[in-house]
Amino acid sequence: MNAQTIIESGRAVLGIEFGSTRIKAVLIDEENKPIAQGSHTWENQLVDGLWTYSIQAIWEGLQDCYASLRQNVKEQYGIEITRLAAIGISAMMHGYMPFGEDNKILVPFRTWRNTNTGQAAEELSKLFNFNIPLRWSISHLYQAILNGESHVNSIKYLTTLAGYIHWQLTGKKVLGIGDASGMIPIDPETKQFDASMIEKFEKLIAPKHLSWHLTDILPKVLLAGEDAGTLTEEGAKLLDVSGHLQAGTPLCPPEGDAGTGMAATNAVKVRTGNVSAGTSSFSMIVLEKNLSKPYSVIDIVTTPAGLPVAMVHCNNCTSEINAWVNIFDEYAKILGIKQNTNELYTRLFNVALEGDADCGGLLSYNYVSGEPVAGLADGRPLFVRAANDKFTLANFMRTQLYAAVGVLKIGNDILFKDEKITVDRITGHGGYFTTKGVGQRILAAALNSPISVMETAGEGGAWGIALLASYCIHRQQGQSLPDFLDERVFAGNTGTEISPTPEDVAGFDAYIKAYKQGLEIEKAAVKYKAAK
Repeated sequence: MNAQTIIESGRAVLGIEFGSTRIKAVLIDEENKPIAQGSHTWENQLVDGLWTYSIQAIWEGLQDCYASLRQNVKEQYGIEITRLAAIGISAMMHGYMPFGEDNKILVPFRTWRNTNTGQAAEELSKLFNFNIPLRWSISHLYQAILNGESHVNSIKYLTTLAGYIHWQLTGKKVLGIGDASGMIPIDPETKQFDASMIEKFEKLIAPKHLSWHLTDILPKVLLAGEDAGTLTEEGAKLLDVSGHLQAGTPLCPPEGDAGTGMAATNAVKVRTGNVSAGTSSFSMIVLEKNLSKPYSVIDIVTTPAGLPVAMVHCNNCTSEINAWVNIFDEYAKILGIKQNTNELYTRLFNVALEGDADCGGLLSYNYVSGEPVAGLADGRPLFVRAANDKFTLANFMRTQLYAAVGVLKIGNDILFKDEKITVDRITGHGGYFTTKGVGQRILAAALNSPISVMETAGEGGAWGIALLASYCIHRQQGQSLPDFLDERVFAGNTGTEISPTPEDVAGFDAYIKAYKQGLEIEKAAVKYKAAK
C-alpha cells in the first residue's frame, strides 16, 4: 500500500517530540518507515534566573509543527490528514510543571536545564539512598517547598512537558514509565513510583501541613503498549487548528526523550545502550545487574517497558559547536562566499579528524549552562591554549568535538571502569552524528567501545515515539517491546559500526586528564565573568 493510501485511510502513525531547540513531527507507515515530517524551531528563555518555555510557546510550537507536517503531506501527496491510527507525544524529561485547581500552571515551566535545586537534590539523595539529580521533578518540588514558595500549597497536579501535552489532548493524567522515572524513582518490582520513597518524602514534609499528598498529585504510571486514552474533540482542535483532524485516535503513553532515543536505536534490551547527542547529551545503558552503590553522576531510570537503565546526563553538548560554526559562516560571508550550512558542518567536522589525537594540547569547555556532572551550577563557554600548543583549525575543531562528549566520558568511565558494566552494542543518534563517521569515531575513542549508527539516526526521538505508538496497535498478542522492535522495525539491522583505535583512545585519555585539571579554569571563568 502506498503512502498516499495509508494516510487517506487513516493508517498512518504520528510521533511528535519536543526537543530543546526543535519540535519535530514524523508520520510513519505500517512498516514503521517515515513518510512525512514537520518541524518548528524554538528556544528556551531565561526568566527571573530560571530556564523556561511559556505555555503559549508550547502550543504555538505544537500547532506550527503539525501545520508544517500537513503542508509536507499536501506537497508530497496532495491530500489532507483527517484520521490517524495512533499518536505519540514525547518531550524533554524532568523539570517542573505544577497545576492548580483551574488546571492552569502555577509557575512558569522549569526545565531540566535549571540547576537551582542543589539543596533539595542533596537532601533527597541522602534520604532515599538513591541519586536524585538536580533536574528531577521531585528535586524541583522539594526545592520550592524549602524556598517557601506560595504556590506549593495550591498544587493539584504535577507532571512533565510530555505528560502535560498528553493530558490536554486526551484528558488523561498518565505518564510513560521512562518519563515517570525522571520525576521520582521507580520500584523495579512494581513498575510504579517507589512507595517507600514516597512515604519517606511524606514524613519529611509533614511539618509543612500541605494540602496534598504526593500520590494524589502525580500522574498514573504506564508501560509501553498500555492504554493511555484517545484524542478528544478539544484535543484534536488543539493539535490541528485547521479542523481537519478527527477525534478518537488512540495515544500511547507519553514518554521522555530518553525513552524515545532507546526505541529509535533499538536499545531497550539488557546489555544494549545508546548515546543521544544534540543540544544536551546522555547515554543509556540497560543494566543486567544493580550498581554497587549510588553515584551522583549516574541516574537510574527505566526503558519504556520498565527495565532499569544507567543514565549519564550532560546539560551541554553541541550548542558551542553551533556557535563556532556560525562564526565561520560569518567569516565566509565577509569574503563573499556563499556556503551551504550543512556543507560547512561537514567540512569542519571532517577536518577535525586531521587533528592530533590529543588535540595538540588545546582545551575547550562547552558549558553554555551549568554542568552537574562536572560539579558546576553555572557555566561559561571557554577555549584555552598555551602559547606552544599546536593551534591549528583541525585541532581546534577536534577539541570542540571532544568537549561535546567530555563530560559524558567522565560519567561512563565509572560504569565501564569501576562497575565493570558490559554492553553488547552502543548506538549513537542525534545531530552530533550527522556527519558520517566523525562523531561516531570520536565517541568510540571516548568510551573505548565500538559505536553503531543507523541510517535512521537522524530521525531521532519523533520517530522513536512514533514507534512506541505503533507498538500499541501493531504488536502481536503478548509481544514484548524488544521483540517488536527486533522483528517488525529493525529486522536485524544494527547499523554501521566503528571501533576505537588505540591511538584515538590514548589521545582522548590524555585530553580528558588535562580537561579535568582545567576545570579550575572554568570555575574561575564562572566566578569572574558575569552572565548578562
